[in-house]
Amino acid sequence: MIGKITGRIEYRALDHLLIDVRGVGYLVYCSERTLAALPAVGEVTALYTDLVVREDLMQLFGFQTLVEKEWHRLLTSVQGIGTKASLAILGALGPDGVSRAIALGDWNAVKVAKGVGPKIAQRVVLDLKDKAPSVMAMSGTLVEAQGEVEAEVLEPITPVKRAAPAPNASAQAEAMSALGNLGYSPGDAAAAVAQAAGDAPDAETPALIRGALKLLAPKG
Repeated sequence: MIGKITGRIEYRALDHLLIDVRGVGYLVYCSERTLAALPAVGEVTALYTDLVVREDLMQLFGFQTLVEKEWHRLLTSVQGIGTKASLAILGALGPDGVSRAIALGDWNAVKVAKGVGPKIAQRVVLDLKDKAPSVMAMSGTLVEAQGEVEAEVLEPITPVKRAAPAPNASAQAEAMSALGNLGYSPGDAAAAVAQAAGDAPDAETPALIRGALKLLAPKG
């Protein structure tokens, strides 16, 4: 299993690129958002990867963060969502947007992805809502990742461009944990924290907890 590759970009197309790793070229399929964030042809990049093996096909899919990779794995577990639809959703929303949409039950946000209709979007939200908290709590930079299976890579190279985690990702995780300790379900906690974080993107843990508790308080 190839869990990550590092190499020079030889060429890029609309939905994939070729990465040269010590003379071996890997075709890697990515979302539009990920492709747009990668460096130019001839420069070095690194991607987490997921290898899909079928009877008549082997495809490698690339992701800038572990969060993006995990959402791809979960999205493709939903009936009716293949790799193409998953990349379309991630390309339209980004991993943080997917986390927020699913935590809030916002299937309208999911259906903006090309090729994803209302019924499939609703199924994605229903099937994955309880799994959103654990993904939202993940930290997704290449530096923080541990235990990944790596392909053999180049000699020492220049720093790799990578996506930064959400500014208050750790605060959101701590807030969800606190709400869980108070007895709230993972789905309710994730939805409330996601909404509170949307209202105050730079809020720290105490402020997120207060905001989430206000949203969870009985109305009337």
